[in-house]
Parts: sequence; structure tokens; C-alpha cells
Amino acid sequence: MSASLVETVDIEAPVAVAWSLWSDVTRWPAFLSHVRLVDRLDERRFAWQLQLPGADRNFVAELTEVVPEDRIAWHTVEGVHHAGVVTFHRLSDTSSRVTLQIEYDPQGFIEHLGALTNLDSVLANYDLGEFQKLAETAAAS
Repeated sequence: MSASLVETVDIEAPVAVAWSLWSDVTRWPAFLSHVRLVDRLDERRFAWQLQLPGADRNFVAELTEVVPEDRIAWHTVEGVHHAGVVTFHRLSDTSSRVTLQIEYDPQGFIEHLGALTNLDSVLANYDLGEFQKLAETAAAS
């Protein structure tokens, strides 16, 4: 059984600012609370270390699509099954909308519990809130 979530946040920052923050995967731990580390292996593949309640997870993800200032898509090639896409939408010269969509396979009780209680949605919402703060600070400077 796979689970999915979709979360959206509107940001008082241009698409270019949101894109530059998100397209640098090494910055993801700054706003993704469960991501401890992302290491670039090559142009398309990255090793992730996740820190989740009661479980740590490592996996390798590969970028499947990168369209500047529009979308970034990825899927895992080893470790946990997980795929996602983040899209960037221009609302105005100074604001944008970021949508995060994730499909995953909840393995084990902790992940099932998260999927059942919408913990994943809460976490994604929190992370997008952190991203929003980072992007708006960057846009203001």
C-alpha cells in the first residue's frame, strides 16, 4: 500500500528565490526537519539520511526531472520507496506558490502510524513553513 501527500504554501518571495533555495539539495536539511544530511553522489543521485521518530532511514534518490523555476522530481533507487515532485508557481513578481507532492511506501509501524494519523501531513506543513521563512528572509535581503 502506498501513501501520498500534497502540501502547498504561498510565499512572499519571487519564484527565482524559492527555486534557488530548493534546487540546492544540500540546503534541504535547513528546512526539512527530518532530513539530517544530503550528500551529492553525482549529477543526478544523492544519498539521504533521515531522522524520524523511532527510526533512522538512509536512501539514495535520483533526480528524474529538473525544469528551472518550474519543477524538481525525484525517486529513490535504493532504501525506502519514495518519490516526489516540487513545483513552483508564479503568483506575482514578488510572490510564488510551492507545491510538494510525495508518494511513499509506509514500511513498518512507525510509518503506518504516521500515514494513519496524518503526522506526515503535519511534518510536511511544518517543513514548508520553515522553507517559507527561509525564502522570505532571502527575498528581503
